[in-house]
Amino acid sequence: MSLFNKFGHNINEGVETAKKTPGSIIVDVRTPDEYNEGHVPGSVNLPLNQINDADFDEDAQLFVYCLSGARADRANDLLTAQGYKSENIGGINKYKGELEK
Repeated sequence: MSLFNKFGHNINEGVETAKKTPGSIIVDVRTPDEYNEGHVPGSVNLPLNQINDADFDEDAQLFVYCLSGARADRANDLLTAQGYKSENIGGINKYKGELEK
């Protein structure tokens, strides 16, 4: 079973995988206000309502999260449709690491 499926996203394992994946990008699709309240260290903020403006390296592996995983699921679908390699790693509400502000 994959770490990244609609029935069991695991943000903690997803972040660890991202750290081990050369050229990967962790993408927080929450609003800027939510992002500023605390985010996964090293992540970039690209709110869901701006996802069509994504301009990432086409070879980058994207690891996408939000609060609970729902917006990340939608963002993942949109990014994949744009040709990006993207995985929904779920919601920050389950993240056990330190947050960056």
